[in-house]
Amino acid sequence: MAQPLSAADVVAALRAEGVAVVQVGSWRTHNRNSKGAWGPVNGSVVHHTVTRGTARTVAIVRDGYADLPGPLCHGMIAKNGQVHMVGWGRTNHAGGGDPAVLAQVVAEDYGTRPSPPTRGNKDGVDGNAHFYGWECENLGDGKDPWPADQYDAIVRVQAALCRAHGWSAKSVIGHLEWSNDKVDPRGFTMASLRADVAERLTHPASWNPSSTPTTEDDMDPIDVWLYKGKGETSDAYAYLRNTKAELDQVRTEVTALRKDIAALTALVKKG
Repeated sequence: MAQPLSAADVVAALRAEGVAVVQVGSWRTHNRNSKGAWGPVNGSVVHHTVTRGTARTVAIVRDGYADLPGPLCHGMIAKNGQVHMVGWGRTNHAGGGDPAVLAQVVAEDYGTRPSPPTRGNKDGVDGNAHFYGWECENLGDGKDPWPADQYDAIVRVQAALCRAHGWSAKSVIGHLEWSNDKVDPRGFTMASLRADVAERLTHPASWNPSSTPTTEDDMDPIDVWLYKGKGETSDAYAYLRNTKAELDQVRTEVTALRKDIAALTALVKKG
């Protein structure tokens, strides 16, 4: 357990880790503290937003909805890797979750992932009191890509918090690992993210790898299809789709050539 970092301390920790921080309005005093406790904190939860467009997404996570007031997280990690700080204190991000998972996170005692949650938003313990929350701009359909800059920022944000509190990467969980009625984040696995956070924690905060480490084991099938090689603009699925289209075109042209050859052969025989 730990007392939450101050707003000034979290900004310093993020910037030391190489995170580009955008401070949105009066984020340092924008919170839901009047509705319950925030802290001691035990870890950090990663979410996806199910939105498109950074400006719109920032507005949503800052202001919330009619039935769920903002802020909906502490910071929103955009596609370009910038982290927009929208609130500090208690925020409406984690909701109810499994007390067994909380115990495992507190003890940092589990394998590659916590035990599957059996409780959710309606019957779980209050996660908003125990966790930092980070929304990540993504449609959450398993197809919307995670740009390298964004994924790197997610790793850096989580490493900054773990470094500041002396936590291991096992203090970082996904919303789907906390609550049995959530699926976020989709498009990468938390096991692979924790592996990358753990790797980063073996280096100083100023570490800038030439390329973001990736872990291929335990990845969802969609990750393979969304893979892009270095310098490539198309993912694996796009290449497969384009290759099929080109193959179909070749088949059409070969069929036409065969007809032309047959016609020429007939003419030769007549001559």
